[in-house]
Amino acid sequence: MTRLSSAIGFGITGVDFQQRIDVARMRQERAARARTAMKRHGIAAYLLTRGDNVRYVTGTRGPSFIPLLRYVLAFAEHDPIMYDQGATLEHNRIHCPWIKPENWRLARCSLGGSPGPAATRAEAKKFAAEIKQELKTKGLEKEKLAVDGIEAPSREALREEGIELVEAMPIMLEARTVKTEDEINCLKMSAALADVGWYRIYEEMKPGVRECDLAAAAMDAVTRAGAENVIVIAAKSGPGTFEDYRGLNRTDRIIQPGDMVYVDVCGVSHLGYLTCYYRTFCVGRKPTDKEKDWYKRVHDWLDAVIDSIKPGATTADAAKHFPPASKWGYKSELHLLCSEIGHGLGLHLYEPPIINRLWSLEHPQAFEKGMVIAVEGREGEPFVGGARIEDMVVVTDTGAEIITRMPRDEIIVAHSFG
Repeated sequence: MTRLSSAIGFGITGVDFQQRIDVARMRQERAARARTAMKRHGIAAYLLTRGDNVRYVTGTRGPSFIPLLRYVLAFAEHDPIMYDQGATLEHNRIHCPWIKPENWRLARCSLGGSPGPAATRAEAKKFAAEIKQELKTKGLEKEKLAVDGIEAPSREALREEGIELVEAMPIMLEARTVKTEDEINCLKMSAALADVGWYRIYEEMKPGVRECDLAAAAMDAVTRAGAENVIVIAAKSGPGTFEDYRGLNRTDRIIQPGDMVYVDVCGVSHLGYLTCYYRTFCVGRKPTDKEKDWYKRVHDWLDAVIDSIKPGATTADAAKHFPPASKWGYKSELHLLCSEIGHGLGLHLYEPPIINRLWSLEHPQAFEKGMVIAVEGREGEPFVGGARIEDMVVVTDTGAEIITRMPRDEIIVAHSFG
């Protein structure tokens, strides 16, 4: 039996009269987990460039749309050194006092190679020499350096400096898999912000509006409610509601009476923590028996998956409740990679664990208390229509509790004519 988690009991802003999300504690606990994972793998330092990793270990935020716009050199036994861009550096130096003043540096970035090969190579050599000097100052120049997302010229320059590189992402994902109390509350707050968008979607969902109109209305609602960011709100209607037309979201298709519609409220964030959250609607009428059957099937599958998520169980125990790809005539489970899946949530949309038939049955991952997972699935007929559900759950001592509160037991009817 799926269980609804208790509602979050406080608001979005900081106050002096109530214990809310303790951001200082969250920064400290995340950094400690990153250092613990580093030591477990015999790594003395990270060189992290991905925005989610940089934020996890430093609690800082800035542009990260190109590799090396900002990065951090983080250590198992020393304070981190933060590299940032011009004005961002000057503002963050003031507003992020938990990074020591002497540990700020200007980042070196060749803008993805745009200045040309010669300039890119020259900048990469300067970048690598600076990293080597920082490591040498701490006596770590002979130690392994764990890196993520660094482009080829910079990697090669680091190796030419004699630095042994290893991959950082497996170590960082290990550190990030189980969430702290404050991280879980951030994810609950993100879900609450998403619910603001869901109600606006419900209000706006009527014949004559376009898919892009629904997305715009929801993005306006969650932004006004205080969301830090929104990755995408995708609405698909009519015959597009079964297959994954993810590259064609927010189109100008007009929703007609009788259409099925699903919406993905994806990447609504509070302090960087992201939602992934689907619901299905029927517009202008009640759903048919066939549509109700589609919905009941996917509802029952997902309930079975969620009921299998508990400490002591594995992703294999949960994944077996997803129907196989052959049910729809597909030859490979790869066809369902992002359609029938459970995926960990945090500062990124896909963190451990992953639940699917493609990997989990042969390579299971253990569930642990404190994981937050989005579980999604769909049913229907190709090029005819379908139903989708996705919920976010937190793993507790006794099982998984749903933290997404938009009604899920039936297809939501919007503006029925009777």
